[in-house]
Amino acid sequence: MRVMVLVKATEDSERGLPAKEWMAEMMAAMGKFNDDLRDAGILVMADGLKPSSHGKRVAFDGPGRSVIDGPFAPAAALVAGFWLWEVKDMAEAVAWVKRCPNPMPGPSEIEIRPLYEMADFEDAPAPESAGDR
Repeated sequence: MRVMVLVKATEDSERGLPAKEWMAEMMAAMGKFNDDLRDAGILVMADGLKPSSHGKRVAFDGPGRSVIDGPFAPAAALVAGFWLWEVKDMAEAVAWVKRCPNPMPGPSEIEIRPLYEMADFEDAPAPESAGDR
C-alpha cells in the first residue's frame, strides 16, 4: 500500500526557515528518521516545501484559468512537506508516524492519505469511447 504522509503547515513554517539552532536539531533527528524508513524499505520519496508565499495556484472554471499568487491561508490547511511510503497497511504507516520527530517547533500535525491503486478501479464502469456515442 502506498501512502502520502503530509506534514501540515503551521504559522511558523509559513514564515520561512526557523531558528538555526532548532533547524539543526530537527534536521539531524529527521535525517535519522528518514534513514530508519529507508533501512526498513518504506521510504520512496521525501521533501520539504517552501512557504506558500513562494507558490501559485491555478484556478479552473470551465475553459478559463486564473493564476493566484501566494501566500495562502489558513496555514493549517496547507502542506509544508511530504513523504511517499510503501507500507503493508495503514496501521504500519501510523506506527511510523508516531516515531517521527515533531517536524515543527511547536504543535503540529501529520496526515496520512492512501494513494489510489489500480485495484481500486477494477469495479469502475469502463469509460465510453468516442465510437460508442
